[in-house]
Amino acid sequence: MCLAVPGRVLRTAEVDGALMAEVDFGGVRKEVCLQYVPDAAVGEYVVVHVGFAIQRLDEASARETLATFERLGLLEEEFGDGFALAARQLDAPEGAER
Repeated sequence: MCLAVPGRVLRTAEVDGALMAEVDFGGVRKEVCLQYVPDAAVGEYVVVHVGFAIQRLDEASARETLATFERLGLLEEEFGDGFALAARQLDAPEGAER
């Protein structure tokens, strides 16, 4: 199964003519193409599917989505512990890690 997973934009840059971003998924950082959501800004959440950000997402929805994926066991099954950690960190109070 392929999931579209929320992540937080850390930085953006143009690379070889394509708008790209470094996106954080709870400590797992990946380069993501922003061509479909070129207005995504640093600090915002985007939904990422197969390396492409496909929409912007508010933080509350990102938390809810990651928590649901974790409850269903989809994050660890699909991506390993890093993405499950992302869900737990988003669910934790500000500054606290689980």
